[in-house]
Amino acid sequence: MAFATVIHLEMNLEGNRKLVCGQTTTDGTDGNIETGLSLVESLVFTHKGAAVEAAAATVNANLPLASGDVAIKCTSGDVVYFQAIGQ
Repeated sequence: MAFATVIHLEMNLEGNRKLVCGQTTTDGTDGNIETGLSLVESLVFTHKGAAVEAAAATVNANLPLASGDVAIKCTSGDVVYFQAIGQ
């Protein structure tokens, strides 16, 4: 199952950069974090869960990414919280 993304915060930074924070809304083993940006320069994310993860989620893309959709893979299928910076 693919992720759906909810944006909780969008903030303009210096120049034409933006900060976007949000989460995925459905469990899945892979999918795209849809940041709404046209260029993603940095992405930080963590799982939501009640226990320590046996296998960490990974970004399946090279940053900077000339798209707002960042592909990630996680073996546990947890919901993911993220923070992205870009344009």
